[in-house]
Amino acid sequence: MDMARATTHPLASIPVPRLRDVAELLKPITWFPPIWAFLCGVVSSGIPVASRWPFLIAGVLLVGPLVCGTSQAVNDWFDRHVDAINEPGRPIPSGRIGGHWGLWIAMFGTVLALGVATVTGVWVLVATAVGLVFAWAYSAPPFRLKISGIWGPGAVALTYEGLTWFTGASVMAGALPPGRVLAILALYSAGAFGIMTLNDFKAVAGDRAMGIRSLPATLGVGPAARIACVVMAVPQVVVVGLLATWGHALVAGLVAALLLGQLALMPRLLRDPLRQTPWYNATGTSLYVLGMLASAFGLGRVLGL
Repeated sequence: MDMARATTHPLASIPVPRLRDVAELLKPITWFPPIWAFLCGVVSSGIPVASRWPFLIAGVLLVGPLVCGTSQAVNDWFDRHVDAINEPGRPIPSGRIGGHWGLWIAMFGTVLALGVATVTGVWVLVATAVGLVFAWAYSAPPFRLKISGIWGPGAVALTYEGLTWFTGASVMAGALPPGRVLAILALYSAGAFGIMTLNDFKAVAGDRAMGIRSLPATLGVGPAARIACVVMAVPQVVVVGLLATWGHALVAGLVAALLLGQLALMPRLLRDPLRQTPWYNATGTSLYVLGMLASAFGLGRVLGL
């Protein structure tokens, strides 16, 4: 092959993406919720952090840049045609990450996450594998779970809250977490379905235009907001009951107080869900995640922290 033909090879015109563009693709701001849930899992294990530092660091890398970051790359790759209309400045539609680099980054992140999980522990590997399956199924055809108002928020709630909490507890214990931990993480994961439904309010018009059947788009913002509030509140009531039953009245009282705070804020949300959802996310959702951490401390004390 002569030099002229070599320089016209299709790959020759596609530069390697810049690091800052890859970072934008992986959306570090989205890593905070799963890292928070992971830390709740660490606390709930009741095991001193000092004894598991290498595994703790590996776990943070897994739930943040590796699994969550990979899910963002997967989503941007399969939404690149939609983003070309709605967000043309994103790394892929803008051409800053050209060719198939977006897909290759997602595939590389998947393999790297599985490799790190493999050396971290068998239950961490299980959680990571399940999380990655949902990451691809959420965005990629033929599943495209994101177009469903049930499967989409359910998948995100499970992976962002439940699986990451599970990973934190598994990283510390090196084994399957106890039943009490599994019960609490399952309840908070179920409640997070409501949080994810509220997140859909910001794109109601676009969802309707693109055929995405989010609950606000199909039921209307009023009914969807009421469903979100109920789904968030009911699991927390059960958490309070379980903590009290296990002999942690103080922690149960704290979680109950945080729940009452959320209930006091919900009427304002329900009066105008489209305008008040950002406000509620900054207030009521913050109380929700603080309740997660309080519950984790209660579990940690039960289990020996």
